[in-house]
Amino acid sequence: MGIRRGLLLLLALITLALPARAKDELVLGMNTAPGAMNPSLNSMLATSLVNYMTLRPITAYDANWKLVCIMCTELPTVDNGRARIVDLPDGKKGMEIDVELKPFTWGDGTPVTARDFAFAVEVGKHPLSGVPSGEEFRRIVKFEVKDDRHFTVTVDRVTFDYNSIERMPLPAHIEKPIFDANPAEYRNKSAYDTQPTNPGLAFGPYRIVELVPGNRIVLEQNPTWAGPKPAFKRLLIKIFENSAALEANLLSGNVDYILGESGLSFDQAIAFEKRHKDKYNVVYKPSLTYSHIDTKLDNPLLADLRVRRALLMAIDRKAISDKLFDGKQPVADGDVNPLDPMYSPAARRYAYDPAAAKTLLDEAGFGEIKNGVRQDAKGTRLSLELAFASGNRINEQIAQVIQSQLRQVGIELRLKAAPARIYFDALQKRNFEALALYGWITRPQNVPRTTLHSEEIPTAQNGWSGQNYPGYANPAMDKALDAAERELDVDKRRALFAEILRLYADELPVLPLYFRIDAFVIPKPLKGVRPTGHQNSSTLWIEQWRWEE
Repeated sequence: MGIRRGLLLLLALITLALPARAKDELVLGMNTAPGAMNPSLNSMLATSLVNYMTLRPITAYDANWKLVCIMCTELPTVDNGRARIVDLPDGKKGMEIDVELKPFTWGDGTPVTARDFAFAVEVGKHPLSGVPSGEEFRRIVKFEVKDDRHFTVTVDRVTFDYNSIERMPLPAHIEKPIFDANPAEYRNKSAYDTQPTNPGLAFGPYRIVELVPGNRIVLEQNPTWAGPKPAFKRLLIKIFENSAALEANLLSGNVDYILGESGLSFDQAIAFEKRHKDKYNVVYKPSLTYSHIDTKLDNPLLADLRVRRALLMAIDRKAISDKLFDGKQPVADGDVNPLDPMYSPAARRYAYDPAAAKTLLDEAGFGEIKNGVRQDAKGTRLSLELAFASGNRINEQIAQVIQSQLRQVGIELRLKAAPARIYFDALQKRNFEALALYGWITRPQNVPRTTLHSEEIPTAQNGWSGQNYPGYANPAMDKALDAAERELDVDKRRALFAEILRLYADELPVLPLYFRIDAFVIPKPLKGVRPTGHQNSSTLWIEQWRWEE
C-alpha cells in the first residue's frame, strides 16, 4: 500500500508540474457573414473583425480609447515634427504628415512598402472605385513615397484628428493589375474576393486558407508575420446568421468563443450569464455603436419632416430597452454617445407621445384612416417598408415591436428581412424603399461626415462612395461638419458637435433608437480579449489571445 501511495503521489506531482495544455485551434462564432473582404471597400463590422486578424492599419484607438501606432514607428504629431501645417498653392492651409512604417511582409514574401499605401490612395481617389469613404482620399493632394518604409502625405486642410490614419495598405503587386484593367469593376474583381486564400493578401498574424461565403472562414498562422507569435495555430470562424443557433453551438462545444462585437444579443447574454457564469466571464462593454433607422428622404412619404417626427414619437424606445435589454441599453437622441467627449445634451429630444404623433400626421395630410391605415386626400396609404438583416433575433424583435407601435397611430409597417451580405450591399446602393434598421459603430470624437454630409450620398456617378444612405443634404449641416473637422480647440469643437446634434435632431434624416452595450461571453480559459467599445475591435490584438486551462 505504501508503494502504491507513493506512485500516486509521484504521478500527482508530475501532473502539477506539466505546463497548461496547448490549444492549437480556436473556433469562433459570428452572427453576420462578412461582405467584400477588400479592406478599402469594406463598410461592415463583420469584415473588419476578420481583416484585423490578417492586416493592420497605420494607427488605431486602443481599449483605453487612446490613439496608438500599429504599423508606424511613432505617432506623427506637430510637436515631434512628423506633422506640419503648410501653405498650399491655392493659398489655403494644409498638413504634411510623415509616416515611418515598421517592417512587415506580405504572406507571399513580398515586403509591405509605402507603394502599397500609394496604391490604396490611388484606388480611394478614383471616382469609380466605390470606396465607402472616398472623401478622406479626395482630400489628399500629394502622396510622396520617400523609400520603402517612409512616405509623406499632404492633405488639403488642417484637422484635429490629422494623425488618425486607420487605412490599410493594398498589395500593389497583386491588386494593381486588376484595378488598372477596369477601375469600375474593381469592386467585383478584387483578389480579396476572387482569390481570398492568396497568401500575398495578408501580412498580419493570420492569413485565410479557406473561405466559404456565409458559412466559414479558416485562418492559419502567417509565417511572415513580424509581431509576437500568436498562440493559436489555426482559427476557424463559423457563421450562424441566427442568434439561437449561435448560442446552441457555444453550449454544445462546437464553438469555443463568440466574438462579442458580432455575437450574442444583450438579452441572450444576460440569461446566459445566470445559467453559465461558472464557465464564462460575461463582460458588458458600453460602445460607440448606436442602433437607428435610416429614412430614405427621396421617398415622398418621408420627405415631410412631420412624418419623420411622428414616426419617432410613436416608437416607445424606452419600452424597447426595458423589455428587450433589461433597461440597460440607453435610449439615443442622436448619433453621439454621452460617453464620447464631444457629446452635447442640448439637442431636441423626442419623448414617446403617440397623441402628438397623430396630430403631426393629421397636419401632414394623413388624417383619414381606412382599414386601420392612414391615407392622404389622394388615397395614398401611409405604408412603409422596414428593411433589416435577417437572423439577428434582436433586430427581428425590434422590428416587430415597432410595427405594432406604429400600427397604433395608423402607420402600416411592412417588414423585409434579407441576409446581411445582401442587405448591406443594397444599402450601399441606396436600394431600399423607405426605412432601414441597423447599427453604426464609430471611433471616439468621430465627425459623422460620411453619414451626414451631402457630398457623401452614394450614387452611380461616384461609384456608390459615401455612407449617407438617407440622401440628406443641408448646407448648414455641411458647414458644421466641415468646421468641426478643422477646429483644433476642444471647447470650440464641442460647440460645433452640439450644432451637428441639433440639426440631426431637428431634421431627423435618421431615427435614433438606442446606444448598444456589447456583451462578451468569454470562456474562462481564454485570456487576452480586451473589448474596446469602438470600431477598432478586439481582434486587432488577436496575437495577444491565449488559452490557459
